[in-house]
Amino acid sequence: MSEALMLLGVNFAGLIAVILILWGLSVAIRDVSFIDAFWSFGMVLLAWGSAWQAGLEGLHGRLLLGLATLWGLRLAIHLLVRWRAHGEDPRYAKIMARTMETKKWSWAKVALLTVFLTQAPLLFLTCLPAQIGIWASAAAPAPGVGMIGIVGVVAALVGIAFETIGDAQLDRFRKDPANKGKVLDTGLWRYTRHPNYFGDALTWWGLWLIAADLGPWVAAASVIGPLFLTFTLTKWSGKALLEKGLHKTRPDYAAYVQRTSGFVPWPPKTKG
Repeated sequence: MSEALMLLGVNFAGLIAVILILWGLSVAIRDVSFIDAFWSFGMVLLAWGSAWQAGLEGLHGRLLLGLATLWGLRLAIHLLVRWRAHGEDPRYAKIMARTMETKKWSWAKVALLTVFLTQAPLLFLTCLPAQIGIWASAAAPAPGVGMIGIVGVVAALVGIAFETIGDAQLDRFRKDPANKGKVLDTGLWRYTRHPNYFGDALTWWGLWLIAADLGPWVAAASVIGPLFLTFTLTKWSGKALLEKGLHKTRPDYAAYVQRTSGFVPWPPKTKG
């Protein structure tokens, strides 16, 4: 167990170092929005940091590293391209301006304390299934992947595919000028208002199942990751914050909410 704690400590120290470098970059360009792209890429770094320290002797570890990398790189590139195309996220601009006004802090201090140093521990917690699972797999390699692990692999792949397709459908919808001010309610968006968020959660529950296949203690030590991510996406900074703005900018959004599942995909309600 001491080896696992050492691995996590090294990972966290490395993460903080990268976060501070990114904070310096944000001060230089006066924009913190790119932190969203680093959210997923940071988990890739933590997974590889775990593999670098512990090794990849076990199949579970290789699966965790591969799936976390596939998910993280795909999402990071998608968000980075979107940030480069659209510039600063208005939500972050409002948060920064409001905090500077209420606390009388400088822009750099607000960026450091409310964005970058806040993201680091949350990112670290979410990635625990990959970090602990990779270590446990190398420490005591299992002879094969059990049913729980197989279910986890399938869930993670479905989650990655679900999120990728949802993002592609949204990008295509937004690029059509005729859709300005309208609500996307076709494709995966017909069955859930947030296929991208659902795909995120499903991916990390899948990764947790792969880690849990290594034993009850691994499952217990890392379950905070998918639990916290699901809470974040549904109740805190994901769905709740995004929908608050959409209700103000999309006239048809209230009707969309009435007929469409908020998170888990489900056939839309029909008028009785």
